[in-house]
Amino acid sequence: MKRIGILGPIGSGKSFFSKLFNYPIFNADQEVSKIYNSNKNLYLKLKKNFPKMITSYPIKKSEILKLILKNKRNIKKINKVVHAEVNSKLNKFLKKNKKRKFVILDIPLLLENKLNKKKDVLVFLDANRKDIMLRLRKRKNFNKKIFKILSNLQLSREYKKKNSQIIIKNDFRRKTLQKEVKKIINIIKDA
Repeated sequence: MKRIGILGPIGSGKSFFSKLFNYPIFNADQEVSKIYNSNKNLYLKLKKNFPKMITSYPIKKSEILKLILKNKRNIKKINKVVHAEVNSKLNKFLKKNKKRKFVILDIPLLLENKLNKKKDVLVFLDANRKDIMLRLRKRKNFNKKIFKILSNLQLSREYKKKNSQIIIKNDFRRKTLQKEVKKIINIIKDA
């Protein structure tokens, strides 16, 4: 199994791009949403850490966002609890798909949390900052403060580019990105 890690800044189109591969995808953001909705243990752990702020199960994303806005250091406490669950889900995903030719890792903090392996193929999805901001502002729950806090958790674009084997310029056009996916698969097959 070859692991393809998709890297890029928030809003660069990683999830959309990942789907174009037509291989099993581990999407960490989706897993977090599922965990918030179905993991009572996680709820109890977060409630213990933030008894006045976490008030309902399933966990409301709005409560998490309020915690982060109240004190940006809260994100470290939240991540400590949530990332353990996400890592467990990742391990199950990898085990389940171990006989597949490729798996796609759409994990925003792949490098930051040292979840990548030496043999992973890292693809950096680069996009114009203005295009990214235009797309993000269209999201119904976009919050500039949250965006800045989450962006500061990520390693720099330059670092991620330097550590990627492949860099793709995202023009946000399906046809262009599908061609890039084919090129990437061919490069990996020939390696």
